[in-house]
Amino acid sequence: MSAFPTPTAVLPHRPPFLFVDEVTALVPGHSGTGLWHLTGNEWFFGGHFPGRPTLPGVLMCEAIAQVGAIAVLTDERFAGKLPLFGGLDSARFRRQVGPGDTLELHVELGRMSARAGKGSGRALLDGKVACECELMFVLVDA
Repeated sequence: MSAFPTPTAVLPHRPPFLFVDEVTALVPGHSGTGLWHLTGNEWFFGGHFPGRPTLPGVLMCEAIAQVGAIAVLTDERFAGKLPLFGGLDSARFRRQVGPGDTLELHVELGRMSARAGKGSGRALLDGKVACECELMFVLVDA
């Protein structure tokens, strides 16, 4: 049993748009790590691409952002808030990810204020970078 909260205990996201299966490390307000286990039954694989199912890169960025949101929302300074994407910079996709793969998602939060913040993240596949990006978000009342 993990000592960390379940994603559904922290995030408002629900399937089919909840991409974090498990939180494996967490420092509220600073960083987080989680896992996304791709089964092949996900809704996007059927059409992206038929015959060669590939995880869309933007969904890797969303999964990274969800881990970032967990790091933000477990910090009591941000209770009652909801982090929304404000921007995405320097996104790079380095590896194809498909059914049966597990992504390890890492986020380090940077500058934070009562209204906005920044973070950097990456998704690793077998220890190698599959995606990396810089996140900007705004905090609104939940």
